[in-house]
Order: sequence, then structure tokens, then C-alpha cells
Amino acid sequence: MAKRGKRYQEAAKLVDRSKAYEINEAVTLLKETAKAKFDETVEVAFRLGVDPKKADQQIRGAFVLPHGTGKTQRVLVFAKGDKAKEAEAAGADYVGDQDLINKINQGWFEFDVIVATPDMMAEVGKLGRVLGPKGLMPNPKTGTVTFEVEKAVKEIKAGKVEYRVDKQSNVHVPIGKISFDNQKLVENFDALVETIIKVKPQAAKGIYMKNVAITSTMGPGIKVDVTNYR
Repeated sequence: MAKRGKRYQEAAKLVDRSKAYEINEAVTLLKETAKAKFDETVEVAFRLGVDPKKADQQIRGAFVLPHGTGKTQRVLVFAKGDKAKEAEAAGADYVGDQDLINKINQGWFEFDVIVATPDMMAEVGKLGRVLGPKGLMPNPKTGTVTFEVEKAVKEIKAGKVEYRVDKQSNVHVPIGKISFDNQKLVENFDALVETIIKVKPQAAKGIYMKNVAITSTMGPGIKVDVTNYR
């Protein structure tokens, strides 16, 4: 394990690792442990009681945080005709079809999220080898393969985030910036926890939320008590 810097070690002393904090207390402590000189991202990490190797225990989706993430997402839309015009009117940063596919094949990645209309997926699917490893491939489960282009773009711009369980049964989701006031972070946290509870697979047995922690980019993890949410 890499040795932590002095700043991190000092911040970690403020956290009782044996304790699961109530969310308001956790956010207050989070602010005290965020020592970086930039506006750190706040992230929530879940350790779930699911087996991601089983198809009926996969967890993936997206939802809009009440107060956004504090980051403006650059949205690329693959669409033609009226749907391309709709995307432009909704505020998409880049709109096109084969021209953008060619640019991406040449190594261009100046965007954060891709939305594609279903009729474009035959061509967009050919980018799977370059988009897949970066987590940029459009997917119906996250609402990024849709004919409702205007809605998709506006939700992403408003703070839509994706969640997906990894091979170790963990889910990591950003919920804002350390500069957010405490109440906004708490409300974003509440909305995220409620969403993860709602998508609990019926096949999952035993304790579902084994561990939940909140952390800033450079700070230590702080365990959060989510028993009241259950």
C-alpha cells in the first residue's frame, strides 16, 4: 500500500474508524478532513451484499441528483435530422453522426457523456472497443440510448449520475463538491441511498448495504450509518 502524505494522515486522525456516523455529522467531519487546495469531489462508496457475477444481481442505472454534482458535463449526441436539432436546442455540446464517429476513432475524447438515438446504435456500436473501457458506451439502462433526446440532455446537464456495481460488489457515485453547503450534500446523499435501496435485486440475500462511506478526493473515508434508511 502506498504511503499516505502528512496532510492525509492528519485528517485521518479526526475520523473514528470504528464508528458509523449519522450523515449530518459525517458531512461536517468531511469538511474538516478535506485539506486539498482545490474544490474536491465528494463521493459515496457502497459495499453491497450482491453477487455481480449473477445476471439477476446486477445493479446499474442513473438518476438526477437534487443539487447536481457541481460539474458541468460535456454531452455528445449521436443523432440525425430532427433529433439532431432537438439535441442542439437542448444544449448538447456536440451533435453529429459519422463525422463524430470518425473523430473518436482518431482519438478524440473531449466529452463526458454520450447520448445516442436507437437508430444510430448500429454505427455507434462499432466504437465499443474504444468507448467500452472508458465507460462511455451509451446504454438503455442509463437512459443514454433514447429517442427522448431533449430529456436526456437536460437531465445530464442538471446533474444526472450513473451507478454500477463492480466486480467486487462496490458502487461509487459522486454527489457534489466540498464547496456545497452541508444540507445540499446531505440531500444528495439521501437521494442516492434511497435509489440504491429501490434497485435492490430480489435475488440478493442477507445484509444488502454492508458498508457505506463518504469521502472527498484527497480525504479519508468516513463510515455512514444507514440503518434508518432501511
